[in-house]
Amino acid sequence: MRETRRICGRIFTAAFGATLLAVSGCASYVPAPPAFHAALNRPYILDAGDRLRITVFEQADLTNTYNVDPSGYIAFPLIGKVPARGRTLQQLESDIAAKLRKGYLRDPDVSVEIDRYRPVFIMGEVGAAGQYSYVPGMTAQKAIAAAGGFSARAEQANVDITRQFNGKIITGRVLITDPLLPGDTIYVRERLF
Repeated sequence: MRETRRICGRIFTAAFGATLLAVSGCASYVPAPPAFHAALNRPYILDAGDRLRITVFEQADLTNTYNVDPSGYIAFPLIGKVPARGRTLQQLESDIAAKLRKGYLRDPDVSVEIDRYRPVFIMGEVGAAGQYSYVPGMTAQKAIAAAGGFSARAEQANVDITRQFNGKIITGRVLITDPLLPGDTIYVRERLF
């Protein structure tokens, strides 16, 4: 009888230790760094995949939609390739106007707007992983709904989001109600229990 208690005690201790190890492994994940959320409050930064509506007032031939190509440029009539990656809308307006001033137009009035944002990517435990259109105000929860919702095994309280910030790729774990940015990658993990 005493031997049985000792064996049962060892089994319980081993099972309890394994459970603590598993739970502590989950708890050791550090939430998103402050810079992760700082990206939400800065002006929109252009990148490949964005489609822009560029208006040059009183110049119908120059007014059109332009795609930011994979190398980060737009091909604009008269002035050729213009770098767009890493620029704000206002910076791009100034760049285009300055180039048009050099021998093409005396005082160009240029306006740049987002026609279509670059997509977000959803992976993991969702109905249909893939690439989805970004719309302003999109949260992780809304993106997951667009991807067919959670699978039966999905962790539904939080997700991992990977985003580019100041030229670096950062990943953070956030609540599903957190806002997204264009180009974000959302990963829905499998729940442990």
